[in-house]
Order: sequence, then C-alpha cells, then structure tokens
Amino acid sequence: MNIHAYEKLWLIAALLLIVGFVATITYGAVGLGIAMVDDSEETLDPNALDEHERFGDLGVHQTGENQYDVNVRAYQFNYDPGTTAVHDPIVLPENSEVTFYVTSSDVIHSFSLVGTNVNSMVIPGEVSAMTVEFGDPDEYGILCNEYCGSGHHAMEGIVQVVPEEDFHLFSIESVDAHESVEPGDDLELTATVANDALAEETAAVDLEIGDETYENEVTVDAESTGTVTFTVDTGSLDTDDLEALDWTVTVESGSPATFDDGTESGSVDLEGQGEDETGTDDDGTATEDEEGDE
Repeated sequence: MNIHAYEKLWLIAALLLIVGFVATITYGAVGLGIAMVDDSEETLDPNALDEHERFGDLGVHQTGENQYDVNVRAYQFNYDPGTTAVHDPIVLPENSEVTFYVTSSDVIHSFSLVGTNVNSMVIPGEVSAMTVEFGDPDEYGILCNEYCGSGHHAMEGIVQVVPEEDFHLFSIESVDAHESVEPGDDLELTATVANDALAEETAAVDLEIGDETYENEVTVDAESTGTVTFTVDTGSLDTDDLEALDWTVTVESGSPATFDDGTESGSVDLEGQGEDETGTDDDGTATEDEEGDE
C-alpha cells in the first residue's frame, strides 16, 4: 500500500503526540514523588479524635531517614497541626519525603498545598493520606477549596521547608523546680528535654525568670531524653514587692508543630515576701502564728 509522504508525517506526529501524553501523565503520577489520596486508611470517630492514636498526637513525626508524617485536624475554620497559635506554620526540613494525614472533626473541608498537586477532600470520619517530596527551602500555602461555612475564606495555613540545620524535634517533658525559696538563696530548675528525631541532637534551652534570661545546652540521644539544670542566684534578681517569681523554660524548635510542648511555665514562692516586719500580711491581718500566740 502506497502511503503519501504527508500522511506518513501526520501519522508519526500523531504517534509522538500520544507518546507525549502518556509520558506526561506518567510523570505527573509518579515522577514528582507525590502520592494521591490513600483510600486504605481506617475510618474513625470525628467526635473522639483526641483519643485516636494518630490524631491525638498532632504535628510532625520522623518515621525514617528524611521521612516524616504530619498529622493534621481540619475544623471550622482552621487547620490544627498541634501548633500553639492559629496559623503557625508547619515546619519541615529540606530534601524530605512527607506524608500528610488529614481528617475533619466537623464538616467537609479540603487540604490543598499550593505549588504541588496535593489537593484532597477532607471528610469527617475519613483519613486523607498524601505524600510529597520537598527539595530546597521554600514556603507553601495551605487552602481549603471546599465551602465549609461563613469563615471558609479565612481557612488557610503555611508549610515552611527550612534548611536541615534549622530543623529540630525537641520538646519539654517536664520541669522540676522548688515550690518556694528564700530571697537571696539559690534556686534550681531541672528541665527534661525529649528528642523525637532519629539522630542525636543538641538542644538550646532558655530560662526566663524575673528580669533575667539564662541559656544552656543539652545533648540528647535519638528518641530519648536528657536533662539540663539551671542554678539561679535569686539575690541577683529584682524581687522587691514580689511574692513569687514566674519562670518559663523554652527549648529551641525548628518545628512550631511541636512548640506547644516546647515551652513550660510556672512560679516559685518567695518565703517571707508579702509580710511586714511585725508579722502581719500586707492587708493588715495577723498571721496564723500570731493568732495562736494571742
């Protein structure tokens, strides 16, 4: 069969176009390192998310070398990844593979990561699982593309991809401190710092007490805890007219997704403060000891 030269050119062009379409679809599906919604996730009770193994532990969790899970709860009209304040960013390290697990506690939302093809409906009782690979440091917006009520237009968030050296997964497990201290005496506070990363890390820990700030460091093994102790000379602090000293211990965290666990506050009573020289309280009433003597 004799095929005209122009027909051959059109056939070749059509075949190349088909191959191009197939290659483009294949690259978009697997070449970008992004997985679409996984329908194999379990169903759950949207009214009991705090009791769920995953959504009772929101935030960023390392699962392997350069691999992380981020657990997020969507609700009217915010995304909650365990941050202290609304719209605090989800911070992740560069060159990482991240799986977002998102569910809703009220109505249907969506989780759309601008600049990627992550765009999933978020349904109460269902879990949307999406995996994306992040390269260089960058910032991505999170938007809800499903109308969810009067505040839908303000439902947004941020994902920040930062250099590896700026990313940490520290949290404060506890702080042991005296309940009271004599003004002028030394006060000791011991903070227990947890490192949720899969490698040994050194944490910078700060103590703010009175009008002073103290800095210290502690090296913590992978998935372990370490302690750091602050010794404060209360005589160096301005304690005039104070009955107690407020303190705050903070551990550095490149991830605000864990930062509600990165700060702990408390106070220590100053013994004898609040009483005048005659043993009466500031309001003029006698102390318990004086009443017993009368």
